[in-house]
Order: sequence, then C-alpha cells, then structure tokens
Amino acid sequence: MKVNIVFPVLNEERRLEKGIRATERFLQGHQEIDAVVTIVDNGSTDRTLEIIKELAGEYDNIDYISLAQKGFGLAFREAVKKNQCEIIGYVDVDLSTDIRYLRNVMRGFEKNPQISVIKGNRLSKKSEVHGRKVSRNITSVGLDTLIKIVFGVRVSDTMEGFQFFHKECIEHLVRVSSDDNGWFYCAELLIRGEKLGYKIAELPVVWNDDYDTKVDVIRLIINYLTKIAALKKSLIQEWLHKKTK
Repeated sequence: MKVNIVFPVLNEERRLEKGIRATERFLQGHQEIDAVVTIVDNGSTDRTLEIIKELAGEYDNIDYISLAQKGFGLAFREAVKKNQCEIIGYVDVDLSTDIRYLRNVMRGFEKNPQISVIKGNRLSKKSEVHGRKVSRNITSVGLDTLIKIVFGVRVSDTMEGFQFFHKECIEHLVRVSSDDNGWFYCAELLIRGEKLGYKIAELPVVWNDDYDTKVDVIRLIINYLTKIAALKKSLIQEWLHKKTK
C-alpha cells in the first residue's frame, strides 16, 4: 500500500526544508512505508519554489507541482488529480502534527479495509496541544461545535493539517465537492464524506503549534462562517433537487 504525502505550501522558505528533511529522515528509518512526497507551491514569491526544486533533485521520491494561484483547496485537488497511490493525504509542512503518526495511519488502513479516511484530532481528550494561543484554541472549539450543530456530523477538528484518504474515496469527494480554493475545503471534504457514509477514523495526536503562525484569527472566523453558510445552502439545494427527481 503506497502513500502520497502532500505538502501544500505558500511562501514557506523558512520552514520548508526543515519539514521535508524531517519527513525524509522518518521515511528512511521506516522503509516498510512506501511513500512519495508531493510538494505543491501556490504561487510563492519568496525562495520556496527554488528550495523545492533543490529538494526534488536530492530525493528520488519527491515530486512537485507549481501553481500560479493561491489556495489549499486548489493545491490538494491538483495533487489528487495526479495521484497514483492507494492512499493520499496532506500534512502541514511545519509538522505541527509529527510525521511519526503516519505509522498509525498506514496500520489503520491495512488492518481496517472499511476505513476510508484517517485524520488527526487535536480536540480529542487523549491529545496534547502545546504552544497554542488561547484565542486560537477557543476559535477551533467554537467552529468545531458549530460545524457539528449545523451539519449534524460527528467528525471533529476538520481543519487539522494531517488527513489521509483512500484514493477512490478522495476522488469521489473531489467530484461532488465545491471548487473552493481555501482552507475550508478540507472541512467540506470531511463533512461530505461522513454524509455519504464513508468511515472516518480519528487519531489523538501531540500538536506543537507554531508561534510564528500567519493566521489572522478574526479574518479566519469571518471566512469560515461564510463558508459554513454557503455549504449548508448548497447541501439543502442538493437535497431538494434529489427530492424533486
């Protein structure tokens, strides 16, 4: 079972090399995991693309995609289009969720063929979160609660940057989901996935937050509230369309 580890990046010259080299060291020490690494650059204006090319020249298992347009959703969809592996997922390049959890992911898929998605869950009571600002933690819990209420789902922490999918599952979810280019796209995939009956497993993780995060909390909240409303409207319209057929 081969896995494609996708790193969507934008202006990550400071963290990129450290994250990729740590991933490669992990893979070299766990050769039972057959993996390729796909780095997707979203129109970076710093040295990110230059560093990606250097790393791709050094490691045989690294491929990269260069896009002019920004956005996680776009980056992940492009990676899914080109993917040939049985499992594909994305990881934050700062490795806030340690890459070592990939062992749990692969064991989970191998032992439980009925599972279609395995993801990290920072909000689990068994998880440990270090260095996260109180404002961001409150925001995460609040949005998580809102998503569960609005969509009637059980999946938690939909924005966690450590999520892996079976190839057939993610290809189906990409076909039925929106073309949103932002970070909320990963939440939409999970919401739709649960609604469609895909089995989602969640892993407790140790999360080490990056103090130098670029996230604007207020802007993030406004964006997610807008996206939640749009997705709810879309799901209602889809349901009405099916009822009238």
